[in-house]
Amino acid sequence: MEVKMDSLKLLVEYLPFIIPLAIAELVLLVVALVHILRHQTYRFGNRVLWIVLVCVISLLGPVAYFIFGRGEE
Repeated sequence: MEVKMDSLKLLVEYLPFIIPLAIAELVLLVVALVHILRHQTYRFGNRVLWIVLVCVISLLGPVAYFIFGRGEE
């Protein structure tokens, strides 16, 4: 029981850092998905590949898309 209380206290302590990171991750995911769906050209891969990568690899997927996958505008 004491371990649960310690875990809960730790979670409450780090909550002010976790919430903004989760929101930023969600925004990055949505922006990447919108960009993928609106554009036809990609430097590497295709639309399906990038949608899967962005959705499955939460934080690194959108970052990888914007660095490697996004085609020329």
